Amino acid sequence: MSESFHEVRFPLRLSLSTSGGPVRRTDIVNLSNGREARNRRWANSRRAYDAGSGVRSLSDLYAVLDFFEARGGSHVGFRFKDPVDGSSARPGVAVTALDQRIGTGDGATATFQLVKTYGDAAGSWTRTITKPVDGSVIVSVAGTVLPAGSYSCDTATGLVTLDEEFIPLSGQVVRAGFEFDVPVRFDTDRLDLNVEAFHAGRIPTIPLLEILP
Repeated sequence: MSESFHEVRFPLRLSLSTSGGPVRRTDIVNLSNGREARNRRWANSRRAYDAGSGVRSLSDLYAVLDFFEARGGSHVGFRFKDPVDGSSARPGVAVTALDQRIGTGDGATATFQLVKTYGDAAGSWTRTITKPVDGSVIVSVAGTVLPAGSYSCDTATGLVTLDEEFIPLSGQVVRAGFEFDVPVRFDTDRLDLNVEAFHAGRIPTIPLLEILP
């Protein structure tokens, strides 16, 4: 494991009840004529979560404390399972090898980055996926699902490499289906854990922030 990121996942039972989602930054200037000017400060969104909402018991509190200390607070990143957005497909829909377009063949390129595209008829945004779940990635070329063992995926980077005999010809579309985690870190170096407050129904704030590639 690197000194800045550990390939371990935040306790899953806590992740499933965590609140949070994408954050964007937009400057909005109100003009003198009543109109407004908007400027996008971030080209990409960044996920932010509060893991405190997943804490249900003292055992959960200790699990967070244990995990926090092992990461050195905000110093070391880790994997987090987004309870809403954790696969190439929509929630409740099975992953298929046709889910996401990850590239187009040129007859020579063998390596493709996993991505996920969000949007509708009016606009879209493509997100780089760097932490796929081991064993979850399935790939297709020109609509044909590739056999297991004909490609590999680096679960630390999200790079898919096809074996030489399966390199796509020029114009052939490469697609993939996968599950993935979000690379995050604690967005604090202090945990305020109070047993009496917890028993009284006050949930601690445990902020997590996405680490962008």
